[in-house]
This record gives sequence, structure tokens and C-alpha cells, in this order.
Amino acid sequence: MMQEDSFLTERQLKVLQMRLAGRSQQEVADSLGTTRSNISILEKRAHQNIARAERTLQQWMMLRAPISLQARTGTDVFELPKMIFAAADELGMRLPITSLDIVVQLRRKAPRLFKKRALERDAQIYVTEEGEVMVERLRE
Repeated sequence: MMQEDSFLTERQLKVLQMRLAGRSQQEVADSLGTTRSNISILEKRAHQNIARAERTLQQWMMLRAPISLQARTGTDVFELPKMIFAAADELGMRLPITSLDIVVQLRRKAPRLFKKRALERDAQIYVTEEGEVMVERLRE
């Protein structure tokens, strides 16, 4: 497995591979000649590195998203698709998603952002040409 230019060390990759294969931390530790505590630390740091890489990729996708709009506190979730499609129309884009797809993505990616049907706080919404919706909560 290639480790070059990765956020994970060779050891972290090995630990994750063994854990994904169903081995316990103790089994991995015994196999690698170390302690279960060390495996726990390696696994935790690997997951932290993965999360950091995912956030970095998300930020890159947001920067590249052609649609970026701010939604204010109190906006009804069902108004957001209209806002997104209006922004796409202004850019001459045809998004490969429906209003329902947008609502589902918003609810899935930012469930705590909504109280019932309304935004609980201001948010920046990004949409890629492929129709992926990303949400960033704005600071108060």
C-alpha cells in the first residue's frame, strides 16, 4: 500500500488495515509486537489525520463551488432549493439534482443547523456543478 504523500504513516495504515479486517486492538498489538495502548493511540491519530484531510478537501471543494450563497437565520428549508436554482440560473448552469435532493443533502450534512423547517443560524451554502451541496455554519 502506498504511503508516500499521505496524511497517514505506514504504521497507521497497517493498524487501520488490520482493524478494518476485524481484528481487535489487542490482536493487532500482538501481531505488531507492541501494546494495545500504543495501537489505540495510533488508531486515534490516524482517524484525526483522516478527519483533517476530509475537512481540507471539503474546504477546497467549497472554494471551487460555482454556487455560494448566504442563507439567513429563519429561512425555511424549502426556500433554499429555490435560492440555489436561482443562483444556478444566473450562472447559466443546469444542476443534476432536484429540490428534494437539495433538502435531503442539507438535512443530512447539517442536521443541527435546522429547527423544524427553519435555519437556526446564518449559513453559507455551496453547490458544485455535480450537485453536491455543502454547508458552512457562519459564526455569530
